[in-house]
Amino acid sequence: MKVDDRSSLLSRRSLLAGALSGAGLTVLGGTAAQAATGSPGRAPRVLIATNEPWGTYHVAPLLPEARRRGWEITQLVPDLTGIKPGDPVPVATPDRAPDADLLVVTGAGDWPAECAARFRRLPLVASSLAYQLPVEAPRAKEFRDRLRAVTASSPAEAKVFDDYLGTRRPITVVGTPQTDDLPRHAPEPGTVLVLTSVTKSSSTGGSAPGTELLLAAAERLAAAGKHILVGLHPREDRSLWEKYEISSVPSVQASARAEAAIGIPGTVFPVVAAVGVPLVGCTDPALNIPGYLLSVCSHTITSADAAMTAVAQAEPVSREVLYEAVGPIGGSSRRLLKVWRKAGVRV
Repeated sequence: MKVDDRSSLLSRRSLLAGALSGAGLTVLGGTAAQAATGSPGRAPRVLIATNEPWGTYHVAPLLPEARRRGWEITQLVPDLTGIKPGDPVPVATPDRAPDADLLVVTGAGDWPAECAARFRRLPLVASSLAYQLPVEAPRAKEFRDRLRAVTASSPAEAKVFDDYLGTRRPITVVGTPQTDDLPRHAPEPGTVLVLTSVTKSSSTGGSAPGTELLLAAAERLAAAGKHILVGLHPREDRSLWEKYEISSVPSVQASARAEAAIGIPGTVFPVVAAVGVPLVGCTDPALNIPGYLLSVCSHTITSADAAMTAVAQAEPVSREVLYEAVGPIGGSSRRLLKVWRKAGVRV
């Protein structure tokens, strides 16, 4: 697998550039591409299918840039049962999907594979918007030969996504869309952000072990005088955390208030690290976590008794580690849409 960069316009610090060059890794950058125009008389249209069929939260960060360019992005869902009223991401079932220029799959689970088969005539791109495991997905072989492009957020994520898809082909690093609007880190004394995962599996997606450890760690920290601010995963059971302050804004925005964060390592970890927040990871023998998510943790714990010391000693990660895990910061949605445009959106 090779991580591809066909643009030399993205400046990087010489240390990072040298390290990446030595590893054969480069990054897509450059100036904003000319806004794409679809068929005459209508905006460019992209359909997206994710491993979490109703999980629109991974697509939402793309909307501001898409709207600025005049693109229409629609997430494909099996039905509307898992969509909350007021969800900002446009959704449609396959039989009611608009005519489109491109289909994007963010994984190779059952739903993306079924959508790829349904929309066989559309150009196809795979873009990693959430972490996967470095094990080939059983259904990846059904559509990987059709892929016109593959993107990932960071060099480390690209390596994992390559193993997951079994493609052995160039993958373009575009950055993480959630870093396009990072808050300024202004920590409030004594505030610790708890980043939850999902306690119960549902039709929308699976659960992650480790919640009992995280709950116990939060209790220890609160008992020691820390103010617990909870950043809820969109699918987490809110009732488990109601005795603490539950953030009214997304976890990345909430992290600006925190001196440190603790949680079950997941997709949001590198983005919170990019804000400048030190991270502590709660790990469990049943968890299978990609190494790059653990790399942004200052410490990991397996016992709640270790939480206070780990939080007190936690420090932000280095620029080198951060770049490997999160990719280039800022302009990520623009770079991603540029790849999509070249892959199939008519201009």
